[in-house]
Amino acid sequence: MMRMKTAKTTGLTQMNGGSAGGGAAAGGEWEVRPGGMLVQKRSPDSDRTSIPPPTIRVKVKYGSTHHEINISSQATFGELKKMLSGPTGLHHQDQKLIYKDKERDSKAFLDISGVKDKSKMVLVEDPISQEKRFLEMRKNAKMEKASKSISEISFEVDRLAGQVSALESVITKGGKR
Repeated sequence: MMRMKTAKTTGLTQMNGGSAGGGAAAGGEWEVRPGGMLVQKRSPDSDRTSIPPPTIRVKVKYGSTHHEINISSQATFGELKKMLSGPTGLHHQDQKLIYKDKERDSKAFLDISGVKDKSKMVLVEDPISQEKRFLEMRKNAKMEKASKSISEISFEVDRLAGQVSALESVITKGGKR
């Protein structure tokens, strides 16, 4: 059996200028998060005062045409693909963006991948994903057609059931229509 060490803390200790955070935020309010971590409280407008990420211009070559797109440096390649779908006419799922000789994932961020202002990329059409999307559309069309047929048949059955019940009531009364 292994012994476990347990330490009990009774409060904050004074370090580097008087606060537990190393003197960085003297006089700040503290809160305990659900996991038990002690953190400094944030003010609600702390995010509003921060400067927005810089906008960069990206040059994208598609076939023989060149497109210049202004986008946030912290955007993803997927967002860039969506912006390119208008000028190129390609669906964003049918695009492959190549930067520095590598195809980039739609979830990857531009700044983390090293994209800077006036960086160059190549856009190519992805025939495999286009075919997948086309097959999915055909499958959905078949399903929709089948469900429409089923609903028409059930409507017809309900109509005939109404007629049958009317005839049964006439028969039970022993009369004619």
